[in-house]
Formats: sequence, C-alpha cells, structure tokens
Amino acid sequence: MLLGHLLQRLGDEAFAAETLVGLDDLPLLAEIERVRERFGESLPAYAAGATRRFAALASNEDWLALMTALERSPDPGVACLRHMLAWSLARDSEDHESGCGCGAVRPSPTSQSTKPVSGADLSASNGTSAT
Repeated sequence: MLLGHLLQRLGDEAFAAETLVGLDDLPLLAEIERVRERFGESLPAYAAGATRRFAALASNEDWLALMTALERSPDPGVACLRHMLAWSLARDSEDHESGCGCGAVRPSPTSQSTKPVSGADLSASNGTSAT
C-alpha cells in the first residue's frame, strides 16, 4: 500500500485501529490513547491530524530525521507513520496547556484583550514587517 493511501485512510476508524495496532508498539499506542482522550478526538482523528500537523509544521531537521528513519527501516510506511505520530505526541505533550498541538498560540484565560490578533500585530510585537 502506498504511503499516501495509508495516510488518507487513517480517517476510517477500523482501518486506523488496525494500522496502529499493526505498528506493534504498545507504548506508542497507549500514549496516543492518552493524548487523544485529553483532546477529545477519536483514534483516527488523532492519527490523521498527527500526520497533517507533521506535514504542515515540521522543521527541516524533523523532515531530515524522517528521511533517515525511512532509509534505515525495512518497512518505510511503518517507520513514517511511527515517526509522525511520535513527533506529534511530543508536540502535544509540550502544548498540553494550549489545548492542542497545532502550534497555535492561544491567549491565557486571564488575558483581558478581546481584540483578535492579526499577523501585523504579531509582526509589530517582534519588530518585523508583516509584508
């Protein structure tokens, strides 16, 4: 099965459960279960979201680590999924207070501002141009 097809089918509950169990990594599966419950996501929603977050937010170094894992693995599809899930779990553990691992910066509950933050506001606060 092609990797793209595998990643696309993670939205199917039965396929996702079978695929994740097929990774033969019970500690990883237990961590996914713990984190997905915290975010109120189903197993396939978390797995599919984890792969999308990696694709959208991973650094060049993260991609290089993935390519290295793929090169060294006898089963690149399994290695890729395992790597993307582990990466996302690490980010979600770091971001547990924000409510997600998507990288979004959320205002603190004690924040008094109700004004939405724009890209220009963020650029102004760090001294860069928004253009």
